Amino acid sequence: YPTWKRTLARRARESQVKRFCRAQAIQRRLEEIEVTFRELEQQGIKLEKLLRDENESPADQQTRWTNQLLYLVQKKNNLMSEESDLMIAVQELKLEEKQCQLDQKLRSYMNKQETMKTPEDEKAEQDILKQLLEVVNKRNILIQMQEEKRLSEL
Repeated sequence: YPTWKRTLARRARESQVKRFCRAQAIQRRLEEIEVTFRELEQQGIKLEKLLRDENESPADQQTRWTNQLLYLVQKKNNLMSEESDLMIAVQELKLEEKQCQLDQKLRSYMNKQETMKTPEDEKAEQDILKQLLEVVNKRNILIQMQEEKRLSEL
C-alpha cells in the first residue's frame, strides 16, 4: 500500500472527524437557540399581557414594558438569523461530505490503468465527475447566499 494512498486515507479520515465535530457543535447550538426561543416567547407573552391588562399603569411603566418587548423581538430576530446561518452550514457540511465521498470514488477509478478500464468504469467515472461538479456548484450557491446575506446585514 503506497505511502501516498495511506496519506490520502488518513487525511480523509481527519477531515471526516472535523466535519463530524462541526456538525455536533452546530447541533448543540441549534438546540440552545430552540431553548432560548421558548424562553423569549414566554417573556414576550408576559410582557404583552402586562401591556394589555395594565392600562392604568403609569406611562413610564408602559414605555419600559414596550421597550423590553422590542428588545425581545430584536433578540429573537438575531437568533433567527443565526439559526439560518447554521442551517446553511449544515447544508454545506452535507455537501462537503458528499464531495469527499465522490472524490474518493473518482480517485479509485482514476488510479486504474487506462488499459484495465472497462466501458462501464469509464461511464461511472464520467457520472462521478458530473455529480462532483453538481456538488461544487451547490456549495458555490450556498457561499453566494451567505455573502449576500452578510452584505444585506451591513
